[in-house]
Amino acid sequence: MQIILNTEVDNLGFEGDIVNVARGYARNYLIPKGIAVEATTPNIKAFQLKKKKIDAKKLKAREEAIRLKEKIDDIVINLTHKAGEEGKLYGSVTTMDIASALEKEGVIIDRRKILLDRPIKALGTYDVNIRIYPEVTGTIKVVVNPEEKTEENS
Repeated sequence: MQIILNTEVDNLGFEGDIVNVARGYARNYLIPKGIAVEATTPNIKAFQLKKKKIDAKKLKAREEAIRLKEKIDDIVINLTHKAGEEGKLYGSVTTMDIASALEKEGVIIDRRKILLDRPIKALGTYDVNIRIYPEVTGTIKVVVNPEEKTEENS
């Protein structure tokens, strides 16, 4: 079934794209939630009238994403975690930890846009990719340090 997207959908398309999807996906999810409309002749004509506004909005969003990428490429995040003798962490560093550390740096990123293959479970320095916008991906450096041990004398 052909539909016109009203908003950007990951792995499907951008606002204004005409895409083919399964009939059930369109009728049961995309159309009732207002994410898309059926690609009928009147809807396509109405969309063509809004196309210039949509294209300008896409261009502005891409420019903002490029500016944000330039800002985050210079960021180094230092995290401290409890670690064992061999440098293995008790627990792990997740996308939520990275997102909250970025927020402290003044950059608000949705944790789902932080691309970690698997949680970080060892001390060290890691390059972590962040998908800011389709085709715009930034990289931050995450340094995981051991938590300082305090000596308790009884």
